[in-house]
Amino acid sequence: MIEYFLQNMWQVWAVIAVICLILELSSGDFFIICFSIGAVFALISAVLGLSIYWQILVFAVFSLLSVVFVRPVALRWLHKNEPNRATNADALIGRTGRVTEAIAKGGNGYVQIDGDQWKAVSTGDDIAVGTTVRVIDRQSTIVTVVKSEELSIKH
Repeated sequence: MIEYFLQNMWQVWAVIAVICLILELSSGDFFIICFSIGAVFALISAVLGLSIYWQILVFAVFSLLSVVFVRPVALRWLHKNEPNRATNADALIGRTGRVTEAIAKGGNGYVQIDGDQWKAVSTGDDIAVGTTVRVIDRQSTIVTVVKSEELSIKH
């Protein structure tokens, strides 16, 4: 049984590589994929007929090399190396939208941005339904907006 298992280690390495790829999809930090790369090289060493000890060494070395060399390049390329990258609601700042429920001065209304409705407040006068606005700030789930033409006049 063990002999059969050792002769077909390439299948085990293939399964490990696929599992690591699937796990990487849930994390997105390019760490687990390094183990997938190591498993692919261990799979190649198994196909070449190296012993299990060499396969494990190849897996460890190529996983470590991937963490050191591949991961930083992948992070820079895919995340554009922005240390303070805007995510979630913070990515709304600077976006434009359309007022779907009038925003009264001192009150609030609703703005549609990319198909999503956001509760909004205005820094200036009333804003009528259908007006194009730009998001300038966010507090929790409430965005602060100004009319698009007001923003272009100020700058």
